[in-house]
Amino acid sequence: MLFAAPLRANAQAVALSGVLGSKALLVVDGSAPRAVAAGEEHKGVQVVSVGREEAVVLVGGERRMLRLGESPVSLRSAATRVVLQADARGHFINQGRINGKAMQYMVDTGASAVAIGQNDADRMGIRYRSGQPVQMQTANGVAQGWRLRLDSVHIGDVELRGVDAIVTQQPMPLVLLGNSVLTQFNMTRSGNEMVLEKR
Repeated sequence: MLFAAPLRANAQAVALSGVLGSKALLVVDGSAPRAVAAGEEHKGVQVVSVGREEAVVLVGGERRMLRLGESPVSLRSAATRVVLQADARGHFINQGRINGKAMQYMVDTGASAVAIGQNDADRMGIRYRSGQPVQMQTANGVAQGWRLRLDSVHIGDVELRGVDAIVTQQPMPLVLLGNSVLTQFNMTRSGNEMVLEKR
């Protein structure tokens, strides 16, 4: 087993304590070593790739190479603030990602959950048909859909995990960002600007 010095991600101590096959052994805040494969995350530190004597990690959108025996590297923690600008109609529309796939969303404080049209869900590879069937009242009447939980939603640089969502059979021009996301933020609005601060 190979050993390396600890790193710091703001107040969070992170160490690469070794490499076991295709997994990096991470120690976060003095916890027991955890074998983490590429694509997996442990306490906010995501492993991108693992080599013989190094690992690439991602924290708060910042990518760093960790080499065994090198001095500690400073990694910033995940972002907590998103600033949105209203369009000409007063809507807050922006780009984001669901499960790593690009999407365009609109803030909708009247929606209980993230609402995704079936066309967008298919494009993003969301497996919604195994979700719970639901009926929703819309402006055009009753619509069929599926309730499920999204692995990951990125709004700006902020990532949320395990977000409740509904996929509707109706086509939608964009994703509605409902309260299953918005209640995780403190929202303030000044003129055409909305600031979301992660709780």
